[in-house]
Amino acid sequence: MTSFRADILAAFREKGIRCTSQRYGVLEYVMKSRSHPTAEQIFQAVNRSDPRASLATIYKNLHVLEQAGLIREMVLESQAVRFEANTKRHHHFVCERCGQVEDIEWFDVPHLSIRAALGPRTVRTYELVLRGLCNVCR
Repeated sequence: MTSFRADILAAFREKGIRCTSQRYGVLEYVMKSRSHPTAEQIFQAVNRSDPRASLATIYKNLHVLEQAGLIREMVLESQAVRFEANTKRHHHFVCERCGQVEDIEWFDVPHLSIRAALGPRTVRTYELVLRGLCNVCR
C-alpha cells in the first residue's frame, strides 16, 4: 500500500467516515489536483475509473468530505464552485485570462485598515483573492 493511499485511508478512519470507492476517488482526485477542480471536473475524473458514479453522488461525497474538514469549498465570484484539499489558512491568486487558481501562502492583512472600514462589526475570518495574470498568460 502506498503512503498516499495509506494517508487517505487514515484520514477517513480519523474522521469516522466510511471509505467507499467513490468517496476515496473524490478525495484522491482533490488531493492530487493543483487546479482547485469543480464538481463537474471531479465527476469526470472519478467516472473514468468508476462509471457507476453519478454527479449527484459526487456532490454528496463532496459535502461529506467538506463537513469532515478534509476538503474546502471555494466560492469565487463569476466562477463555478471549486474544491481543494488544502484546509490550512491561505489566500488565492486567480488568473483573469485562463482562470487558473493558485494557493498563496498565508500572510496577515494589516488590521488597522480592516477595522477602519468595518466599524463595529466583528470579523470571524477572511479570505484574500488576488487577481491578475499568471506566469503563463503574462
